[in-house]
Amino acid sequence: EVEKIRIKITSLGLTESRITSDETIQQLFVECRLNNFLAEETPLSLPKPTGGQRIHYNYSTVINVDKEDNHAEREYLKSILLKPELPADSLKFTVVSDPPEDEQDLECEDIGFAYVSLKEIFQKQRDIIEQDIDVFDSQDASAVIGKLTVTVEALHALRSVHAECKND
Repeated sequence: EVEKIRIKITSLGLTESRITSDETIQQLFVECRLNNFLAEETPLSLPKPTGGQRIHYNYSTVINVDKEDNHAEREYLKSILLKPELPADSLKFTVVSDPPEDEQDLECEDIGFAYVSLKEIFQKQRDIIEQDIDVFDSQDASAVIGKLTVTVEALHALRSVHAECKND
């Protein structure tokens, strides 16, 4: 059985902030990153949600972490479990503003970050299923600009990696 971490980005809702009032921010997509190995993004950018609405991506991806082909990812997971001083924000979701078609001179801009700790999934021994996580303003890490609903199924893979650590 190939060991994997399953990630689903379900939906995004924004609270009133500089983001909702910024006219230049119109379309949003979400990127998910495991440390510096891997970045996946929702294939669609969707119109910015307004007034308590949510936009639905329903995007799923899988990160394979089997020994044979994904050694680096696996070593990283080991380090998360074994080194308490490593930052726990191992899975990072970035909400990105996609410039409108007619304004191609504008860059994609990171507007918010959300985090899932794989270490915490292992410590609590439970996956995250359709859970709202806070999205923090990229310009002010203390300000929450919205909620991202995600699923991260990693426990099986983390248990396997942990068992291997014991045997090393």
